[in-house]
Amino acid sequence: MTRDAFTRAFSALVVGLRWLIVPAWIAAALACALYLPSLGAGEPLALGGLIPDDAEALRVGQREAELFKIPLTADTVVVQRKADGLTREAQLRAVQHALQVSQASQDPEGIAFALPISNAAGLFPGSRERGTTVLTYLFFGPEASLVDRVREADDYAAQIPAEGGLVGVTGPAPARYRQFLEIDSHLELVEAVTVVVILLVVGLTFKALGAPLLTLFAAAISFMVSGGLIPWVGDRLGVTVPEEVEPLVVALTLGIVTDYAVFYLAGYRRRLLEGLGRVQAAREATVRVTPIVATAGLIVVAGTAALLVGELEFFRAFGPALALTAAVSLVVSVTLIPALLAILGWRVFWPGVQPEDLGSVGDEAFRSPAREAATRFVTSRPVSILLVLVCGGVLLLAATGLSRTDLALRLISGLSSSTEEREAATEAARGFAPGVLSPTVLIVEGEAEESALVKLEQELGEQEGVAAVLGPREQFPQAPEDLFVDSEGSAARFAVVFEHSPLGSEAIDDLRNLEDRLPQLLNRAGLESASAGITGQTALASQTVEAVVGSSLRVGIVVLAVNFILLALFLRALVAPLYLLAASVLSVAATLGLTTYVFQDLLGHSDLTYYIPFAAGVLLVSLGSDYNVYVVGRIWDELRVRPLREAVAVAVPRASKAISIAGIALAGSFAALALVPVDAFRELAFMMTVGVLLETFFVRPLLIPALISVFGEASLWPGRRPPAAEPEQAPAD
Repeated sequence: MTRDAFTRAFSALVVGLRWLIVPAWIAAALACALYLPSLGAGEPLALGGLIPDDAEALRVGQREAELFKIPLTADTVVVQRKADGLTREAQLRAVQHALQVSQASQDPEGIAFALPISNAAGLFPGSRERGTTVLTYLFFGPEASLVDRVREADDYAAQIPAEGGLVGVTGPAPARYRQFLEIDSHLELVEAVTVVVILLVVGLTFKALGAPLLTLFAAAISFMVSGGLIPWVGDRLGVTVPEEVEPLVVALTLGIVTDYAVFYLAGYRRRLLEGLGRVQAAREATVRVTPIVATAGLIVVAGTAALLVGELEFFRAFGPALALTAAVSLVVSVTLIPALLAILGWRVFWPGVQPEDLGSVGDEAFRSPAREAATRFVTSRPVSILLVLVCGGVLLLAATGLSRTDLALRLISGLSSSTEEREAATEAARGFAPGVLSPTVLIVEGEAEESALVKLEQELGEQEGVAAVLGPREQFPQAPEDLFVDSEGSAARFAVVFEHSPLGSEAIDDLRNLEDRLPQLLNRAGLESASAGITGQTALASQTVEAVVGSSLRVGIVVLAVNFILLALFLRALVAPLYLLAASVLSVAATLGLTTYVFQDLLGHSDLTYYIPFAAGVLLVSLGSDYNVYVVGRIWDELRVRPLREAVAVAVPRASKAISIAGIALAGSFAALALVPVDAFRELAFMMTVGVLLETFFVRPLLIPALISVFGEASLWPGRRPPAAEPEQAPAD
């Protein structure tokens, strides 16, 4: 069976079973909502899901736990600070409170150990102030979840009198939980704004009430089914679905379904106005649009599923969730939407279309002589070559920002400045140094003289970006003897406090510089035969960023390969998919470059959230193929009856309106993510909005037609022109 024959059979089946398809989808959505777990019902993904399973820093951390009884780094810290100074009694109470909690600890889900430090009397090296701040590092039992940690830390902090100052909880774990709460509390607002955007864009475009309502109904069915299937599949696979997925599922579902609904609505409306009956118009629109939607949808499904080859658990859960969302949205779009159109008929477009409008226009009514003339001018060979150079140059210029992109784990810095976690971290940095929230621990194993260890500590303290070092030369009151040297004397450790936030790109750079110089520093100290390892939050952040950058190449290759194969099968050509993908990649690079300029240069952020450029790039390449398929598919159809340049001149203007509507709706869906007061979502919202609009109003109408003109008939290689279309008789409904 040929592709056209299959498409016609599918169209006849869907339209013929319309009265069964609609109630079947409603029943499926209700069943998912009633009997499957809710998408947002689980706990937030713990910090371990954000870092590589095989991170070297984890191995070194385990070794530290074997060698030393007392840990030096924690992901949860209680900050007590008073700018004009804490009283001696307040500082003493903080120490006593920590000792009492540590001695009473027996709960495997509670606090196992509390370690207080003060900046009083210069006891802590590198302190910026004296007597103003006490930090208490909290360590937890092996069974403590992220929620347990935050609850216990809050209870601990509640027992400390503020005395006119600040008492707050901060650290990577509380910040992670705060992000979870911010996402959860703003999700309904994101949904409401997205719905309003779609109502306005689709409603105003078609001058109708039914068109946007049909679109939202299909999107609601898709979201209900996806929202039940994603956690259900995750449970079966033993994968925790990150909380960050839910807003993306909302935006992706509404965006994809709106895109495909617009394509179906535009095709159906045209056929009604040309005089086809309600059912026949639905069949013909389905025949024309379904191959485009199916190809585009499969590209999105495969592209998002490619995240599975990433190294982080976060991406291994992220990818399937988005792929399942895209798959459900695709199936709903190609079945439910045509069925609804066949049932509702012209009423979908009321009041923009009235019964007397049906059959009142011909093919010429859908042509725009002005736009076609402009497209002919753009696709003339000299102009198209110039346009390719200009468009490519503009995109390359924007992409230069990529070389300056810094990535980091913006767990604390990505929160609003008014949150307790961000404020407490800021106050801790004022009393000590920013890196004090999570010092980096260097472990040195091997026989060594005390003088050599002291020499190494001095060398470490002189390195760029290091604010303070604690090690064997420090003597703290009541500190155990094996705090920095193990009981057997075979290992020593040093706590390195950086001058910058421990999860930020500047601290990561400082750590990497230190790692590069470490062999030389060991030799200078006379420890050339010793082995060394580094652990701590900064080391984990560094290795996580490395893992994401390493994954980006592997995932990118998979995404591009899948895109190329599906485009090649759809277009029956090899040359056109190559330059179409090249244009998409250049557009994504430009988007990421612009994001760097806006957030790092204009807004003053030190870095971007490590996974956002990666995830946005995959989504943009995949979603951009929707418009590739729609535009080029229309051109290929016109090639059956027209020369190449004429086919471009006719097809591009006709496709531009639907693409513009779909692009605006998709951009609006992702723009709503900026309502979540977490920098990661604002970065993602900016990237997706700018990327979609760039594809919609720059790449598709200008660069793609120009590229097709430049390559000419070679675009079809190794295939040939599509066979001429056979005239069709449209029976009355």
